Amino acid sequence: MPITNQQAREHVFLQPLYSDPYFPDELLDGGADILRRLCERIEAVRPADLAALYPLTHAATEEFNAWGEALEEAGSEIETVARDEIAGDFAFVATAYGFPDADPEKLIATRDW
Repeated sequence: MPITNQQAREHVFLQPLYSDPYFPDELLDGGADILRRLCERIEAVRPADLAALYPLTHAATEEFNAWGEALEEAGSEIETVARDEIAGDFAFVATAYGFPDADPEKLIATRDW
């Protein structure tokens, strides 16, 4: 399902990380895909409030937990810069879909990174 939200559709997820050779582009593509799938889920479910949004972001965070393992296998990791960028993109998604008051920590509460 293509993303219909113009902000989300035009946003380049994890963009600053692509310029850092520490993060393999093909793995970053996978991380960006997680965020695009989150957008698709939000558009499909249309959560009415934060209580309905958080389970969607938690599922995406679980995907990032597994993605982190793939990064480690490639000699990289979700370190401070990556954590900040991922969290920022989750906040961007929440805002783009009408949840500017979403707690950034609650969006990614299930993270292990």
